[in-house]
Amino acid sequence: MTVFEEAVEQPLTPEDVAALLRIDRETVYRMARRGELPAFKVSRRWRFLPSHLQRWMEQQERGGH
Repeated sequence: MTVFEEAVEQPLTPEDVAALLRIDRETVYRMARRGELPAFKVSRRWRFLPSHLQRWMEQQERGGH
């Protein structure tokens, strides 16, 4: 994915990620703070790019970190 494609990719909220992963929203926040989920902040709000989460999930399936 190019930088431009990432720029126009619609970021997900912690609530979106919690629903996607079927985990509690607070777990999403905790994992983001610890660097366990690929995330970034816009002002004070966490956001997640779907393509980065997809890569992360694929790594988790392979047992990697």
